[in-house]
Amino acid sequence: MSDIRHSLLRRDALSAAKEVLYHLDIYFSSQLQNAPLPLVDKGPAELLEEFLFQVPKERGAPPKRLSSLQELQLLEIMCNYFQEQTKDSVRQIIFSSLFSPQGNKADDSRMALLGKLVSMAVAVCRVPVLECAAFWLQRTPAVYCVRLARALVDDYCNLVPGSIQTLKQIFSASPRFCCQFITSVTALYDLSSDDLIPPSDLLELIVSWIFEDPRLILITFLNTPIAANLPIGFLELTPLTGLIRWCVKAPLAYKRKKKASLSNGHPPSKIAKDSTSGEDRDCHQLYSKLHLSVLQVLMMLQGHLTEKNLYGRLGLVPFDHVVPLVEEINRLSDELNPLNASKEIELSLDRLAQALQVAMASGALLCTRDDLRTVCSRLPHNNLLQLVISGPVQQPTHGALPPGFYPHIHTPPLGYPAHAAHPALPAHPALPAHPVQTFIPGMTFPYRPIR
Repeated sequence: MSDIRHSLLRRDALSAAKEVLYHLDIYFSSQLQNAPLPLVDKGPAELLEEFLFQVPKERGAPPKRLSSLQELQLLEIMCNYFQEQTKDSVRQIIFSSLFSPQGNKADDSRMALLGKLVSMAVAVCRVPVLECAAFWLQRTPAVYCVRLARALVDDYCNLVPGSIQTLKQIFSASPRFCCQFITSVTALYDLSSDDLIPPSDLLELIVSWIFEDPRLILITFLNTPIAANLPIGFLELTPLTGLIRWCVKAPLAYKRKKKASLSNGHPPSKIAKDSTSGEDRDCHQLYSKLHLSVLQVLMMLQGHLTEKNLYGRLGLVPFDHVVPLVEEINRLSDELNPLNASKEIELSLDRLAQALQVAMASGALLCTRDDLRTVCSRLPHNNLLQLVISGPVQQPTHGALPPGFYPHIHTPPLGYPAHAAHPALPAHPALPAHPVQTFIPGMTFPYRPIR
């Protein structure tokens, strides 16, 4: 590697970066013939940091900086390399060696370049780069995945108005990347503060993707070998938990945001107020559509979990994540005046109850009713939630019942005797038969409106 480094030092920054990719391609292609998962040696890693991320090898040396044009050309070189490399295994290992965090000073440059590369791949629809990014999101700690999600949201939701349509078009090009992007975005925007409410354009994008094909949420789960114990600190297999959090917390989070805007001492103008209320109304409709799609996906899960032999062994909606969600709902309900937010609290708890019931019935949530009763005991009263945590009414076994008899759903309260059976009513006399009215086609009937 020292000979390669000396030859690279004589080149300009762009040709050196291109040469590094060429040597890495040869190195990993030969490594993959001997081992299915080769380790990245120290030598190639140092070449990457020095000639791609411009981190000087000598201590105390000033960092090198590429001009904006050079950086754009470097991104084009990398995009073209991943597009032209036909072996998926080589692409994956080189992408991983380039952008897997190493816990050193090069990580900031690494993440900045990754955000720009994936953003360019979205703009020019470079599917191999998006597929590599999807696997990277799956295998990288969540704190770094959130940084990539924030970079993409800044580029396509905040920087240039209307550019969200470009991001929307990759749905059919790389569904795997879309699934991982949704998972990372729901981890980023957890609605814990007004700043962490997803932008309306982003919300509309994600709802349109999922509403068009709810199975998008399950792509990573269905196409990944899974162990019953998932690693801690990484993104979840599906964005289900994050999407449930969005749907359940949205009514309360938007109410909190509206309350904060009214209490800051600057009441909005009528035009701004009408615009804000219209936008909030649109967002609430989107959350309703999203909630429906999430319930539909939860109902599909029992078959998929059984097929993978994971039913009862893998909770795709972990109970450990339900506990903090319930605590957040309880805190928000206390923070908002229940007299002024009764509708929002009711809607939030209704959605929570529906999600919990369907998740438990499908095997996505592994817990008992007693666990739910303990966790939900401090929440405001909600009829539907009470039914869910109480469980179905167990009917006693009946003997042979006479025809037409339906057993009581509820037993009478204590202290009240059951009613005695009523005597049979006498039969009515037969009524005279009415003459049959002959239908005459083409016969018109006068129409006279009722005044």
